[in-house]
Amino acid sequence: MIKKKIVIPVLLLSLISISCSTDDDFERGNWISRSVFDGIPRTNAVSFTIGSKGYMGTGYDGDDYLNDFWEYDIVGNYWVQKADFPGKPRSAAVAFAIGNNGYLGTGYDGDIELDDFWEYDSSTNSWTRKADYAGGIRREAIGFGIANHGYIGTGYDGSNDRKDFFKYNPSEDRWEELSGFGGEKRRSGTYFIIDELVYIGTGESNGLYKDDFWVFDPKTEIFTKKLDLDEEDDYSIMRSRAVGFEQHGLGYIATGYRGGSLSTIWEYNPQIDEWEEITSLEAVVRQDAVSFSTGDQSFVGLGRSGTIYLDDLYELFPHEEYDDED
Repeated sequence: MIKKKIVIPVLLLSLISISCSTDDDFERGNWISRSVFDGIPRTNAVSFTIGSKGYMGTGYDGDDYLNDFWEYDIVGNYWVQKADFPGKPRSAAVAFAIGNNGYLGTGYDGDIELDDFWEYDSSTNSWTRKADYAGGIRREAIGFGIANHGYIGTGYDGSNDRKDFFKYNPSEDRWEELSGFGGEKRRSGTYFIIDELVYIGTGESNGLYKDDFWVFDPKTEIFTKKLDLDEEDDYSIMRSRAVGFEQHGLGYIATGYRGGSLSTIWEYNPQIDEWEEITSLEAVVRQDAVSFSTGDQSFVGLGRSGTIYLDDLYELFPHEEYDDED
């Protein structure tokens, strides 16, 4: 019997090679440009989301501190100017939503750090001053709303970086101090919320970027330490002046500053306490940006790159393949 040699055509081998290469080169995460902000380009603004609307205001444009306030219609992809914030123009404040109301406070007006605190009623487009922040003056703090309460902590008070946290009860217009945060002092940290838990990290103090990462449970008011942000050799998550947000049960830390402005984004899986880098923001590198998230859609925009102040906005599709033609 004559044995026949099996010959795989060169073309077939090439197709197999291309297929394998394509799988290996798959880059997850795609960004789509959305409506450019109608107002003045800026950095260090605040933002929060109520329903299908993102809200953004205050900040610094390189010359002036600002107090204008805007609404981004996520469904319609357009901006509408709302009632100006009535407090002092400022940057590096905090803002968050509780139900249908937004809250904005603290920050820096170019001369001093601030401690005033305000409520925005989205149904009437009006502002009301509330009890001053009990933690005192500060800027570059972390602020979030969850379980019908607001929280502000960390930041810089004009002479010292802080690590304290205070809880705000809107029904009583009252603050109370929390205990139990064992993390480092910091300014310019960030957070995201997944399944009613708040994940807190990044920031800087004494010239060092912070690597500790924490989860806060508002039901028990307990802070629990997670794996450090530099736990793995290939992690490059540590930074300050970043934005954080949640989408489909995963957390994201994007852009920021670490020896220079960044465009990178890291995705956090709370089920396994691990991070994965996905496609960087497909735009100029930046720090002190803003973000909106409905849980199904997420946006990053504005901020500063060097001396350039930005007004662009991008939507993230984290599970799509990167497409440089968008």
